[in-house]
Amino acid sequence: MTESIAPAARPRLLFVEEVARELRRSEASVRWLIATKRLKTGKVGGRVVVKPEDLDAFIESGFVE
Repeated sequence: MTESIAPAARPRLLFVEEVARELRRSEASVRWLIATKRLKTGKVGGRVVVKPEDLDAFIESGFVE
């Protein structure tokens, strides 16, 4: 029986270090994006988190004419 391999599920929330890895930027530059309100965030358990859909919207905004 052949099993299909599902793509890796994306987490519900991303931490700053994960966002930095995805954007290929330093954690400091991601924190700057957060501090200047360019990237929408929240806090869960005292940690700054980003929803994947908010990260996608941030990336897409870079392509708007």
